Amino acid sequence: MPKAIWNGQTLAESDNCEVVEGNQYFPRDAVNMDLLRPSEKHTQCGWKGTASYYDVVVGDRVNPDAAWYYPDPMAGAEQVGNRIAFWRGVQVEA
Repeated sequence: MPKAIWNGQTLAESDNCEVVEGNQYFPRDAVNMDLLRPSEKHTQCGWKGTASYYDVVVGDRVNPDAAWYYPDPMAGAEQVGNRIAFWRGVQVEA
């Protein structure tokens, strides 16, 4: 079952992930939202739309912009809607 871990803490775990461009997109309800805080960062993907980010916070450590999601994915990218992916040192086990 795919799992996302950072700083010894499990951030997400689910057997219902979508893999897009090599990234595991976890269902939002499988993510420990208590460990995420909204970031001001946004980026643009040509086919998925505008991505928003979260900082990952475990204890007193912060991993800025280490999680992202598409609040309103473009047509053809609906599979990433209501899902969160991780990077920047977050270990994702498949």
